[in-house]
Formats: sequence, C-alpha cells, structure tokens
Amino acid sequence: MLQKSFNVIINQKISNFKKSIIVDADKSTSIRILLIGAISEGISSVENILESDDVLSAIKCLRKLGVKIVKRNNLHYIYGKGLGSLVAKKNISLDFGNSGTLARLLMGLLSTNPDINLSLTGDNSLKKRSMKKLILLMSEFGATFKPSKKFNFPFRIISSKFPIGIDYESGVSAQLKSAVIFAGLNSFGVTKILEKKKSRDHTENMLLKNNEVIKIINKKNKLIIINGKRKLNSLKISVPGDPSSGAFFSALTILKKNSSMKITNIGLNPTRIGFYKLLKKHGAKINFKNIKQSNNELYGDIHVKYSNLKPIKASKDYYVNSTDEYPILFVIAALTKGVSKFKGIGDLVNKESNRILEMQKILSQVGIKSVSTKDELKIFGKEFIDPSKKKIIVKNLGDHRICMSAFVLSVLTGVKAKINSFETVFTSSPSFLKIMKNIGAKFEIQK
Repeated sequence: MLQKSFNVIINQKISNFKKSIIVDADKSTSIRILLIGAISEGISSVENILESDDVLSAIKCLRKLGVKIVKRNNLHYIYGKGLGSLVAKKNISLDFGNSGTLARLLMGLLSTNPDINLSLTGDNSLKKRSMKKLILLMSEFGATFKPSKKFNFPFRIISSKFPIGIDYESGVSAQLKSAVIFAGLNSFGVTKILEKKKSRDHTENMLLKNNEVIKIINKKNKLIIINGKRKLNSLKISVPGDPSSGAFFSALTILKKNSSMKITNIGLNPTRIGFYKLLKKHGAKINFKNIKQSNNELYGDIHVKYSNLKPIKASKDYYVNSTDEYPILFVIAALTKGVSKFKGIGDLVNKESNRILEMQKILSQVGIKSVSTKDELKIFGKEFIDPSKKKIIVKNLGDHRICMSAFVLSVLTGVKAKINSFETVFTSSPSFLKIMKNIGAKFEIQK
C-alpha cells in the first residue's frame, strides 16, 4: 500500500546513544529476486523481502504480467513459468512508481520477452530521469520504443521478435549491466559483458547456480558470459539488511559523541560497502564482525563508534560502490572540519533528484559552503554549527536519500527542519523513522 503524503518536523538535537538495531531488508536484492523468480522454473521462496513502496511496485507490475506471487507469514513465493513467460494484456500500463532499479531491470526482461507491447510510466520524480542509455541498449537487442527519440516516461515498449545477444562494455551503472543480463537471458546466442569497474553484482550472484546460463571470468577485467534461451532454476533466499539504509544510522553514530551502534544481519557484499571503506580510511571506527556467506553473498554485523574523522578525499573509484550514500557522505563532510573533495560524481544529477544541487542547497541553509563542477564537489566543513537563526527546508523532491540525509543533519546540529513529502523514504526504508525514534530522535509528523 503506497503511503499518504506527510512532512517531518524536527526541533531538537539527539542525545548520545548505545544501540543495537536491525535495518530494513536490502532493496536491490529484493527487486532482483522477484524478477529472477518470475522467469525461473518452479516456485522460488524469499524470506525477509523488503516491503517498501519500490518493492511493492515490483510485485504489482509482475502480477500484471501474469506472475503469481503469494505471501505466507514472512515468506514470499514466486510461481515462475520460465523464460519468455511474461504476458501483457492489451492496453495495460506498468507503473514503476519511484523505482529506477525496477524500471531498468524489468525493461531488460521485457525487451526480449515475446509479444510485449505496452506503456510504461512512473511517478513525477522517475519521469524526470532520462532512460536514454537504457533505450539505446535495448534497441541493440531489437526492442523498439515509441515515440521515437523520447527518453523520459511515459513511453511504449515493443519487444524484439528475434532478439540476438550483444557485446557490452559496462560502465558505473549496475542497473544497466543487470538490464543487459536480463535481456540476454532470453536472446539467441551469447551476450558478453566486459566490466572494467566492478559495480554491485547481486544479479550475477543469484544466477550463478545456473552454470549452463552464466559464466564469469575474472582476469584483469571481469567478463560475464550469458548463454541465452536456457532454463533457470528456482531460488531460495533470505534477504539481509540493506547496507545503504545502514549508512544513515552509521553516519549519525560516527558524528555523535559518546555513541555506539551495532547493526545486525546486514549485507556485506564487497560491491556495496564503499561507504564504510571510505570512512574507515578517514578515521571512522567501523568493524565488520560475524561474517557469513549464503547464495554467493556475504552478510554479518557492523559495529560503529563515534570517531574523529579527517576531511574526506573520495576519488572517482569510490563512486561505483557507494553511489546511494553520497548525500549522507556530504553531511558527514559538512560536519568534519576541513575541505572534503568528492570526484567522479557527475551521475548524481540523474538520480531521484539532482543530488549534488539539492544537497548544496541544504548545506547552504546551515551555513556550509560548497563548490561544485560538472564532476566534483568540494565541501568546507565545520565542527560546530550554530543552530540559531537557521532552518532546513526540503521541498517535495521525491528523493528518499535527500530526506534521510537532511533528517540526520538536523538531529545532529539542532537546526530546525521541515522535510516535506517524507513518505518517499518508504520507497527504500519504511522502518527509518521507527528506528530513529528508538535511538532517541525527537520529531513530529505533519499530515
């Protein structure tokens, strides 16, 4: 059920704390297992799936495409019918809501699924995000999009009648890489993906048990080989906590004196923990403990303590493994004395909002200077911000990461805040406010 709009009002600082928490389940894993389960043979089961707006949008879209998905207790069962089994009734429309992940990955599946001809759309935020790179990629498989040369939702997708595998050199986008993998699964021949920068690899990890379908060669660069038109086996997965959601609580702990936190059962996939590695390099007291492996994925506990950080110097290499965490990294930089520099961040302008510009606006409201170029941001941080005569106002951006970052900034500094349309946080972290309240944050809900 999608959330009704509400604002959050914050009027005071948070006190120090020592807490153990469990964050919401990983969104990336949740969406991918739904899609893979839908095209596998037999029934896949998922424990602890994230029940956020983005994931509920995925379930709704798949049901419209003829996939049976049933929830019993804490398990979701996906009744797969194999590759090419998605069915689109005449004149239906798929609404991806706020989810760029769902949009790109499901379009990958639809591009090579037979007899697809339907309209695609999303919410106001998603409509502003360009799908040009994805449309050009899926066109290589033979899919067509109408109107031609229209790269923002809404538009129509018509699947390829005879999809042929392609060769693709992957960039920083794990979503585009996954879309190519999904399209390649139902294409004739072989699809090859050369990955020079390792992005999140949940899609490949879930498919690895199908050794006739996928092969990965790790030499100087990673090569993913997809053999099309092969049978996929059903999956049984328990979804760990989302390391991106955990980043906001970790940031709060690192910056709040005399505070500590343990985040249990959280995903520790090496392609998802760039945020934590970057902060450890700059003095953060972060430790990974109780590490285990399941379904080719690492998970465990994160222990975090208050830390004296050095100014952050993030090279472009960090971007691919910490993309979602840059707004909260900007908050950390703002509250760390000295000049922090973030390079290679140009793609942030095409997220749910222009995350560089919007975070600059928020930091300016609390008296923090920043300077940006096309691909770099400098933040001139301070150890103390006087909360008097300052106020944080976040307009309706439809960007969960901006809202969460502004919340953390407000409760750390005591600067009063009004964060509009906070319900957007439910797209990724429906328990965010509940956990913050448990930690000790004071706030009001304004409907």
